[in-house]
Amino acid sequence: MVDRELIVAKAATVRKHLKRIEIKRGDSLETFTNDIDRQDIVFFNFQMAIQNCVDIAAHIVGEEGFGVPGSTNELFYLLQENGFLQSEIAEKMARAVGFRNLMVHEYAKIDIEQVYTFAHEQLRDLNGYLVEIFKKSGIAV
Repeated sequence: MVDRELIVAKAATVRKHLKRIEIKRGDSLETFTNDIDRQDIVFFNFQMAIQNCVDIAAHIVGEEGFGVPGSTNELFYLLQENGFLQSEIAEKMARAVGFRNLMVHEYAKIDIEQVYTFAHEQLRDLNGYLVEIFKKSGIAV
């Protein structure tokens, strides 16, 4: 059975990290590219936010018996197949995991402009994921 308290706690953590990104991303690309401390803070908080989204997905998939994912991305597709996510959100979350993997494993190769853009345009996708999970789990948004 899905542990709603766990989901709420993980979602609160995601939102804390998203707020930190929002505060530290800066208003201009120039500000962001010239401040390595700001970049590090955004990188870390993205990693943590996305990982907590993955943790929520893994919990639901495991507790509901939706199958054994072959990859982290597949968690979101299993949620989609079982009515927890719309396909658009599942795709966006799979891309977010890919972005997280790039930040973790290919840190030196990461495109700072891409991170800046992601920090300004993709936060709503992670929030949208939480909203869908809350609705399907019967948790008040």
